[in-house]
Amino acid sequence: MKIVLKNLTKRFPNRNKKGGADVIAVNDFDFEIPDGMLVGLLGPSGCGKSTTLNLISGLEKPSEGRIFFGEDDVTDLPPENRGVGLVFQSYALYPHLNVFRNIRFPLENFRGKDRLTKEEMEKRVVEAAKLVQIDHLMERKPSELSGGQQQRVAIARALVKMPRVLLLDEPLSNLDARLRLQTREEIRRIQQETKITTVFVTHDQEEAMSISDLIVVMKDGVVHQIGKPQDVYDDPIDQFVAQFLGTPPINMFDGEVRNGQLYIGEDKVLDVPGVRDGAVAAGIRPEGFILDYEGPLVCELTRLEVMGRDVSIIFKDEAMKGEAVRAIIDAKSRVDTGSGKVSFFLKPDKVHLFEPETGERLRFGKAE
Repeated sequence: MKIVLKNLTKRFPNRNKKGGADVIAVNDFDFEIPDGMLVGLLGPSGCGKSTTLNLISGLEKPSEGRIFFGEDDVTDLPPENRGVGLVFQSYALYPHLNVFRNIRFPLENFRGKDRLTKEEMEKRVVEAAKLVQIDHLMERKPSELSGGQQQRVAIARALVKMPRVLLLDEPLSNLDARLRLQTREEIRRIQQETKITTVFVTHDQEEAMSISDLIVVMKDGVVHQIGKPQDVYDDPIDQFVAQFLGTPPINMFDGEVRNGQLYIGEDKVLDVPGVRDGAVAAGIRPEGFILDYEGPLVCELTRLEVMGRDVSIIFKDEAMKGEAVRAIIDAKSRVDTGSGKVSFFLKPDKVHLFEPETGERLRFGKAE
């Protein structure tokens, strides 16, 4: 089911008793979610991603704009008539019902032509439980399940209605790191098997990038960039997107361009043809450093962190923004810790330049 959002805007009244402008939670969101895709809405707290999800589900009514499921305008339809399945951060399971009855509960509310027989309900429940691999837990109560199992029950309950659209709002926030990894892989598997158009809301960019077909990066109700996860990571549209995506995060420096050359401090570190002379904000991905004692970027070594296949070099530079800079190199590389210095060449495709005031991307070179 294709979802089309046309100029979607949501305003909330300002709660300040002294008055003031309305709070714009979603601002002119215009986007088409292709049929059968998993789209991640990504951004910091307060960016408008959950409000967007609530607008799609019908839990919130837009101030402006329209919402279409396929060719159907559903803007004014109540949630129960939209054919959506919802999974929230809190599992909201009924503690006195076992797994079977928790999953079946939405089907009991079907009326009229949609009403199901007892046998039809049982068949759907079993199919949904098998899909999320909890069919062996049907007689257990929620208190007898792990957090990951409870989350699977919540997903099965959403899927049992055979929704046109599946909406997931921070569904993994209550799980530990290992369960988060396992459950997000399960969500991706389920979505690919069912082919249900899915919108996944999270503030965790690693989650969104690992399972989404497309990601939408938002800030203050405004969409900054939409694209395939790797494309957005490799080619951020502005400094906010570059800094938000990436673990570890991008390293930021105060830089200057002189005659097509990027300087960090007094070190001439990279050719940047086509960029006007003047101050720039220079972002370098952690994997963008090449350890080489002939390298032009010379910095003060702080420490090494050995992480198995990789080594993180933590260092300082007068031009850096933040407390330290992190470079990731291969574990086979050898670092002379005795000198107290490290030198690097830079990978051009891992260096991004921005206007210091606006954060607008400054592109350079043919590859850019």
